[in-house]
Amino acid sequence: MKELSLVMVLSALTATLAVKSASAHFLVFLPSSDVVQSGDPRTVNMAVAFTHPMQQGPVMEMGTPRRFGAMVQGQTVDLRGALQPEKVGGKTVYRASVKLQRPGDYVLFIEPAPYWELAEEKWIIHYTKVVVDFMGAETGWDQRVGLPVEIEPLVRPYGLWTGNTFRGIVLHNDQPVPFATVEVEYHNEGGRVATPNDTFITQVIKTDAAGVFSYSIPRAGWWGFAALIDGDEKIPDPEGKPASVELGGLIWVKAVDMEGPVIRPARIRAE
Repeated sequence: MKELSLVMVLSALTATLAVKSASAHFLVFLPSSDVVQSGDPRTVNMAVAFTHPMQQGPVMEMGTPRRFGAMVQGQTVDLRGALQPEKVGGKTVYRASVKLQRPGDYVLFIEPAPYWELAEEKWIIHYTKVVVDFMGAETGWDQRVGLPVEIEPLVRPYGLWTGNTFRGIVLHNDQPVPFATVEVEYHNEGGRVATPNDTFITQVIKTDAAGVFSYSIPRAGWWGFAALIDGDEKIPDPEGKPASVELGGLIWVKAVDMEGPVIRPARIRAE
């Protein structure tokens, strides 16, 4: 199984410093694989960074995450001890190795420390998750972690072909959020994809009256979905003044191109 190193995940971050302040912030939270089968190594390597995934930079400083864990078979496992800080361009990012113990879908999640965004004069807290299927159990991918803001997938979030439509429901305190803004970005590893103009960097959609959104994935790779709402309470800014809080519920999914020869069905013989 090919491992996803921090160098690969965060390539070109330090070289792309001229990102406009209007670019969307995303907590990048990527495993080395979203499907672990029999015979594969049972350790998933996580890369964690706060950045702009489509533009591949710059990296923002991350404080010590408040929570990092996995929900599997209805039980929550605390994984904070696995987090290891590293520096990229002078900013703190994290990596972690997670050993998979029992068959089932691992809903890996993280609650970062609040990030102060000076340009927008607000705090940002993005509760982020990704699902890893282990040993083909395919059970538990839609279980809720119980995060303050969370996207519950309505489509299995792994084993996706390019062109599949991903659907989810945005929840705030376990209640659907109608007409919530959902930002979508591609993890543009290596900067291979160029955009015609800045409007293509972040795709913006909204949930319907039931809190449901959908998006057809146009390219293979990792895609992040960030549901954004205003927090109910303010947090003192670095000068001690009350400041607004942006709460985000994020989920990452991976799409794969369909390759190989077309398998034609066997012709049915007449009796």
